[in-house]
Amino acid sequence: MAAEYLTIKETGKGEYEEKKSRFLGEAIHVETEEEASAHVARIRRQYYDARHHCYAWVIGEGSERKKSADDGEPSGTAGQPILKVIEGSGCTNVMVIVTRYFGGTLLGTGGLVRSYTQAARAAMEDAETVRMCLCRKLAVTVEYGALDRLLYELRRREIEMGETEYGAKVTLHLTVEEESADALQDTITALTSGGAVIGTETKGFFPISRKSEQR
Repeated sequence: MAAEYLTIKETGKGEYEEKKSRFLGEAIHVETEEEASAHVARIRRQYYDARHHCYAWVIGEGSERKKSADDGEPSGTAGQPILKVIEGSGCTNVMVIVTRYFGGTLLGTGGLVRSYTQAARAAMEDAETVRMCLCRKLAVTVEYGALDRLLYELRRREIEMGETEYGAKVTLHLTVEEESADALQDTITALTSGGAVIGTETKGFFPISRKSEQR
């Protein structure tokens, strides 16, 4: 299983025009084929008067499932160019749908490939790319006296910190890359002279800042 992958966080939109034909691109985060099908149906309803709704998607932590569709355009001129844009971004769990409003002039094979590529690229560039990493979510409970030095170390390592609970003691909720989680737990134990109570809440893929370097 991959330790990390890139995907998009927000929906991205882009547009391209060629000889009065308009190409409206939308990049969407999807995790199942059912979600992808639902978005195609949504776009068809939203742009019911358009001639073509071409799309491609890449799904799976290892980008193992892929599909593209030309929706009536000449074979290989729409779905495959869109798919190549997704693959070129390095992202997975992404679909891009490009809707075409015909402008009255035939574009030819080259014009179609260029137009669908440009609309898909514009949509992907508009979406926010995030790094999904195999992580361990930890709950760390410490005495108040140990809090400042612990926070200093967590900030130095750029550890993702969530909600902090204040009571008789302080509980920090952390998201830590799995490969460095054991080392961090050892560091926390040492910093608190064994006084920290560390529990694992869950494991899975979570968004991590791309600048984060957890050592």
